[in-house]
Parts: sequence; C-alpha cells; structure tokens
Amino acid sequence: MFGDIMGMMGKLKETQQKMEETKKRLDTVLVDEQSSDGLLKVTLTANREIKSVTVADELLEDKEQLEDYLVLVMNKAIAKATSVNEAELGAVAKDGMPNIPGMDMFK
Repeated sequence: MFGDIMGMMGKLKETQQKMEETKKRLDTVLVDEQSSDGLLKVTLTANREIKSVTVADELLEDKEQLEDYLVLVMNKAIAKATSVNEAELGAVAKDGMPNIPGMDMFK
C-alpha cells in the first residue's frame, strides 16, 4: 500500500514539474488576433501576456472607434490564448494523474 502511495506521490511531483515547464514554454507560444478589416492587430503569449499591438493610422483619427477595436480584438485574443493555455496544461495534467479508482476526473 505504501509503495502505491509513494509511486503516486512521485508521479504527482513529476506532473507538477511538467506543468511548470509547460507554463514556461507557453511564454514562447504566440497567439495573433486582428480586427476583421486588419486595422488593429494584437499578439499575446499563450500565458496571456501582451507582446505587441499594431494600430493602423486611420484608427488614430477616431478615439471611440479605436477603443471599440481594442476591446473587441483584445477579448478575442485573450479567449484564444486561454484556449491554448488550458488545452496544453490540461493535457499535461491528464497525462500525469495517477490512476486512482473512482477518480475519473478527466473523462
């Protein structure tokens, strides 16, 4: 019984290490999003850190339109980055979970 517990603890520690490595790797995965007309472009990491924002000159003439574009495109980019982040971390967590009877959390 204790061997099983020690094995599970080792597996959990290994999974925790893989999660940390995946989080670091996600800092290098870039997610791009842009407005439908291409006037505003945003690049984030999969950890949702903004790396760049590109604004077309014509958007600079209309503050209200620029604000609307920023909200729309940033929210789409954050949703996309969150999806990538959750998929990557979820895969590591699912792969690293010990097989405990009755604990089918990832089905």
